[in-house]
Amino acid sequence: MVLSKPGPIDSAPLAMSDLPMPEPGPGEIRVRVQACGICRTDLHVIEAELPPQRPHIVPGHQVVGTVDARGANAQRFAIGDRVGIAWLRYTCGQCRYCRAGNENLCPNARFTGYHENGGYAEYAIVREDFAYAIPATIDSVAATPLLCAGIIGYRALKRADVRPGGRHGL
Repeated sequence: MVLSKPGPIDSAPLAMSDLPMPEPGPGEIRVRVQACGICRTDLHVIEAELPPQRPHIVPGHQVVGTVDARGANAQRFAIGDRVGIAWLRYTCGQCRYCRAGNENLCPNARFTGYHENGGYAEYAIVREDFAYAIPATIDSVAATPLLCAGIIGYRALKRADVRPGGRHGL
């Protein structure tokens, strides 16, 4: 599904389109999409509540699928591994936020389905260091929200430094 002209969701701004097969570059993997969830951020992109970053974007940032190709030097995942792709897909690693472990605040961050094509497609590309291993025990559809709200909750829990037996509200 390609978003060529953002607009209200009831105006059907997404359209089916045949795109060339994406090829992974160095350090990237190609994922054959099994499922892609939708969250409010996707609707912000589709309805232009976030300023468009590029024309003809494929939205979707809660992606689960299997690795079917690897670019040069991509070795973290094997062909056939199940992985997920989340909203945050690139940070510079150099700024003060990245160095402090607050990469979500990186001013150079790039996002899936916003700056680069996302998962409302048959295939998606991501740098392997921004892909997440998905255990076989979790259904692909059930795993999709873990790549958005699940990551936010996990990060909040981790940052809160809750001690064993303690409580933490999300």
